[in-house]
Formats: sequence, C-alpha cells, structure tokens
Amino acid sequence: MQFNDDPAGFLRSLFDVAVAAADPMEQVSRYLPEPPKGRTVVVGAGKGSARMAEALEACWDGPLEGVVVTRYGHEAPCEKIEILSASHPVPDAAGERAARRILELVSGLTEDDLVIVLISGGGSALLSLPPDGLTLEDKISVNKALLRCGASIDEVNCVRKHLSAIKGGRLAAAIHPARCHALLISDVPGDDPAIIASGPTVGETTTAEDAKAIIKRYRIELPDHVAQHLDSRLAECVSPDDPRLARTENHIIATPLMSLEAAADKARAAGLNVLVLGDTIEGEASEVGIVHAGIAEAIHHHDIPIARPALVLSGGETSVTVKGDGRGGRNVEFLLSLAVHLNGLSGVHALSGDTDGVDGREEVAGAVIDPDTLKRAREAGIDARASLENNDGHGFFEALGDQVITGPTLTNVNDFRAILVL
Repeated sequence: MQFNDDPAGFLRSLFDVAVAAADPMEQVSRYLPEPPKGRTVVVGAGKGSARMAEALEACWDGPLEGVVVTRYGHEAPCEKIEILSASHPVPDAAGERAARRILELVSGLTEDDLVIVLISGGGSALLSLPPDGLTLEDKISVNKALLRCGASIDEVNCVRKHLSAIKGGRLAAAIHPARCHALLISDVPGDDPAIIASGPTVGETTTAEDAKAIIKRYRIELPDHVAQHLDSRLAECVSPDDPRLARTENHIIATPLMSLEAAADKARAAGLNVLVLGDTIEGEASEVGIVHAGIAEAIHHHDIPIARPALVLSGGETSVTVKGDGRGGRNVEFLLSLAVHLNGLSGVHALSGDTDGVDGREEVAGAVIDPDTLKRAREAGIDARASLENNDGHGFFEALGDQVITGPTLTNVNDFRAILVL
C-alpha cells in the first residue's frame, strides 16, 4: 500500500503491524523455563493473559493446570487453563473472585513445583483483591477517583498496590517455596516490571507514605477506614529483598518499543523518513497533542528535524483530567487536540490507538485525522474545540466516521501514535 494513495489505510496498516509485533503467540515460546519435577501451575491476569495462556498451551510439553483472568470479551480458547473474565478499568466482584482463586491455587506448593505467571496490562484492575478491613467498593471508589483526576499510571498503581492483598509482590510471596517464572507484556513507560499490572510478582520499593502523598496531591477524599489502612502495617508491600522472592524470575516478552520499531521498519521500506520519539511519552493527552502538532508543523514548513515525506511515531500512556461529560479516551483526546492545533494543515494525517483495541471505556481503539477533519466537523455542525473541552473525543470521531475499531487484540503494549507528513 502506498502512503500517498491512501494515507489513512497506510496508517492503519502500521497500527496492525505494531499490534502483531506484540502478539503473545509469537513471543511466549521464546521465554519458557524447563519443566519441573513436580506440578506446573499457570496463573495470570491482563487483557493479553488469555492469549498468553493459549500460546503456552500450544508449545508446552507436559501437564498444565491453572487459571487466568482477562477483560470481558478478551477470552481465548484453552483446554487445560481455565479462562475467567472480569471488568476493566473499574474492578468488579468477578475480578475479586478470580484473585482469590489464583491465591488458593498457588498455596501449599512445594520446591519441586513451578508456577508460570502470565501478566499483561489491565492486570491491576482484573486482580482486585482488597486486604482485610477493606471492601471491593472501597477499591472501586478510589480507582474511579484516580482515573478521573489525571494521575499517571505509576501513581495509580502505587495506590493500588498499597490497597491490595495480591499486588506489590504479594502473589510471588504466596507462590513460595515453588519456583515463580513470570512472563510480562509491558504496557507502561520504561517497562518497569514493578509497574506492569501493579507488580504482583515484583518486590516493591514504594511505601504507604508514597501512596498517601498521591492521595493528598490529587485531593482525593478517603473514607476513614481506608485512610486507617494506609496508616497500618498491612498496607506495606513485599520488599525486593524478601527471601520469599528468591526463586522468582520476571521476563518481559513484548514492549511498546518493539511495536514502534516494527511499524518504523515498514514505513522505511515504503520510502518514508521516520522519527521515533520514544515509547515513554506521558502527560495530559491534549498537551501531548499540542507538542506533536508543533513537530508536524516544523517538518511541514522546514523539513526539520526530518525531511518530508515523514512519519513521526510515539508511544507511552497519556492521561486525561476529566472536566467535561463526554465519552473520553486518551487516544481520541490526543487526536482531537492535534487536529485543533494543526488547524487543517495540508498533507498531515494521523492515527492514534490503544493496542488492546480499547480506548478508555469504549470498544474503540482510536481514530484517524486528515487535513479536512475540522472542515468536515464544521459542515456537520460540530465544534471541535468544544468537543475537546468536553472530553468528547469518541463522540466527535464517531460522528465523522473516523474511528479505528479492531475488536479485542488480545495483547496490550499501550498507545500507538503515528503522524504522516507529506
């Protein structure tokens, strides 16, 4: 496909390449351990965990048993590993039950046993197990407040860990004395295993005081008993030097940068100059859109920092401070801001999408823009800037017919942004 003939189609093909690069079916077999003398138990959580389990069953030589939990609609066919489903991004009772099942399954194992843990983005909400004294409703309330206030993924997960009975290394501690071999698909800037799904198999360096500071920073009101929990010893996670983690290994098998590089290779083969800004872009989605618009304008007007025809790629996880009552989505918010600030600049096309196929709470990966986006919106009676201020990116792009809909991709390496400057 030539980028000049069908810019939107070409951008979609790059997105598909990026998603394919993170397919667990292509990665899991490269990171498997030797079979144990005893039992092999599989547990896991995340939007890609069911596909990871399917991939494991396809290449594992020996008996398997286990259970993983994924987002509703992200299931995959397995014969030996039970697939459970729960809610994301807001936890529900099904996730709590799944977390309890997982802890029960790994308890009482021996040194001869092996636990393979399959973790991907979304696992934090799906493994929702409150500690004694707290309820699932407590966790849901705090989680909703964190998602709406613009907190970064690091901050959200820090608080989640200190309000959990399974995250922050607690799952690995429960697996002891069996061997714990964790495979992780990264959806976080920097690929820190302690942040992916709130690090259920990774020792934690933050403290309950850090979690309390985040709560204070965003002025989140906590019920008295939740605040009291953060003041207690139970809020502290498992430290990295805890002896129960001595037989735990964490292996990252797919990353956002791998997906960006796959898309960059395809674009270079098509004759484009490519600028990869990196896979750790964070901040307000609308502000990131302004910065990306400036880069596109510099390329368009001055051929700097690269000459046209050019492709700018970036990844990471932005945030949205919700002020309006629109349908949100950080990828569509980024794109809407980008379109507003490009203001119809000729020759600039863009796509932004979440590689799991879900942007915010919508079953929509993202959207595309072109030089006529604002013009078409005006003709339809839609004010792009007003839509942006109302956090209604999904409503805006749905009305224009410019959504990118993939269905569940069964993986998750976070956001993919591509800007084509012709």
